Amino acid sequence: MDYITIDDLRIQAKHGHYENERRVEQEFLVSLKVGVDAKDAGASDVLVDTIDYDALRGIIVDVFHGKSHFLVEALAEDIAQLVLENTSAQEVTITIKKTAVWPSGVPGIVLTRTKSN
Repeated sequence: MDYITIDDLRIQAKHGHYENERRVEQEFLVSLKVGVDAKDAGASDVLVDTIDYDALRGIIVDVFHGKSHFLVEALAEDIAQLVLENTSAQEVTITIKKTAVWPSGVPGIVLTRTKSN
């Protein structure tokens, strides 16, 4: 399988279990790995034969700037489902890190989902 990736997308948003996390924007660091068959795109050199990474970025940003979530697991699940439903992706792995939670260490989630046939 081939992979399209987005690494270290920084997003300011209001998500978290605690009220203060949903009141004040904090930084999230997001990475995405999308499993595709890139053979046609590699041969054609045409964007319509692959998944536009700008569209993937748009899905991530839309979810982060939509309704407030209590858990990064829920954010990752929503993004993964939208990618699988709206693109030709066969698999998606999303990593979300909350960079400003602790003075040392960065909590987060890595979630992988595959398209049902």
